[in-house]
Amino acid sequence: MNINQQRIALFEKDLHESFEIEHLIIDDESHLHAGHAGAASGGGHFKVAIVSPAFKGIHLVGRHRAIYAALHKHIPKEIHALTILAYAPGEYLA
Repeated sequence: MNINQQRIALFEKDLHESFEIEHLIIDDESHLHAGHAGAASGGGHFKVAIVSPAFKGIHLVGRHRAIYAALHKHIPKEIHALTILAYAPGEYLA
């Protein structure tokens, strides 16, 4: 297991501790940013797609804030950049 796979496992754990999750995908997109200044610091670029009832009735900014709060201990050391797709049940079509 490489370092970013280990990081993803920790991110998943923290998200599951913070939210009831119906669907979760975390992709390592660090390879798309090779040569970027943030890549040199060791922090990765990740994309999170998450479906949780916790997001029902919550606006986009509130959803993002909740995700950042759940992952705060990983920013900026392990997470340099984070793309977030946060949905309430019924909003996400896989």
